Parts: sequence; structure tokens; C-alpha cells
Amino acid sequence: MSSRDFILNKIRQACVSEPTSPPTVPFFHTSSDRIVEKFQKSLEMMGGDILPKGEKDPYEFVKTKLASAKIICPVVPEIVGNCPLTEYTTPASLQNVDYGVIRASFGVAETGSICLTDQNLLINTLGYLPQHLIILLDPTQIVENLHDAYARPEWKQVHYAALHSGPSATADIEGVLIRGAQGVRSLSVFFD
Repeated sequence: MSSRDFILNKIRQACVSEPTSPPTVPFFHTSSDRIVEKFQKSLEMMGGDILPKGEKDPYEFVKTKLASAKIICPVVPEIVGNCPLTEYTTPASLQNVDYGVIRASFGVAETGSICLTDQNLLINTLGYLPQHLIILLDPTQIVENLHDAYARPEWKQVHYAALHSGPSATADIEGVLIRGAQGVRSLSVFFD
């Protein structure tokens, strides 16, 4: 037996596997009666916006936003586009997409974030390469804070999940804010 194996065996013998449960973390709930308003305010602070529902056609304002776009890539049945995702679509091929239209798994009121998973996106770059994103979000799927968000089952059920908080933005040392520097230039949410 080499000295390496001897040392590793000693370490293995010393490590007793005891079942332990994770610590209990409080959820810090404040109120849930105005959770949609809190989400909207947080989203707007991060540079995103909420699209209203139309009277005759609920998707009227979504369609108006898409009207001048050349390449629209929806992964929701409610919106028609001209860039369908197939098994042959490569991640880099989404670089010319004007609008991606995606359904989010849930939202977070505290931060105005939306959770996009590999099941929502189908191709992960759809959340980053288009110029603009329109997110369909069920308002009943908005949680109060990040504690609630990380208690959601999506984190254990999917291969990829990310929280998006508004459009991409960066600021230089002089405080000049630039949107869309490393990702989408705008992020709009439609409650569906």
C-alpha cells in the first residue's frame, strides 16, 4: 500500500457519515396582498416594463410591440413568429432574433425577477441573444422573495434555471448606464 492510499484510507475511516438535515431558514414574509404590484414596481426599477391586456384581444399590446420586428422567436403557442425552434436550431443561430417570447416558470416580487428554465427556453441562448424579450407570466406564480424562489421545485427538476431581473445593463465609472450591453435591450412582462 502506498503512502497516498494509506492516508486516504485513514481519512475515509475518520469520516463518519451522519445523516444531517439542512438548517431551517425563515422566509421573511411581510405581506402577500399586493404581491403583483410589488413585482411590477421592482421590475420597473430594474428597467423592465409590464404590457397591459387589450380589451378585445388580450395579446393586443404584445402583438403591437412585435409588429415592426423582422425575426420573432416565440416558444409559446399564444404568439406566432417566423423563427421556430427545431432540433436543428443551434444556440448561436439566435443572434439575429429581434424578439424572443417565452413563458416564465415564476416571478419574484422582491427583485422583479423572472425564472427561466431550460424547459421554458428550449435553447438557453434564447434568454440572452435576442434584442428584446417578452415574458408571459402567470401572476399567481409570483413569490414574495428570494427565499421563496429558492424553495421552488424548479431548481431540482430542471438542468438549467436562471433568474432574470430586467434587461441587461452596465454602467461605467462615470455612472453612464447602458442597456443591452451584454444581453437583451428590453424585457417586458405580460401577465397571462
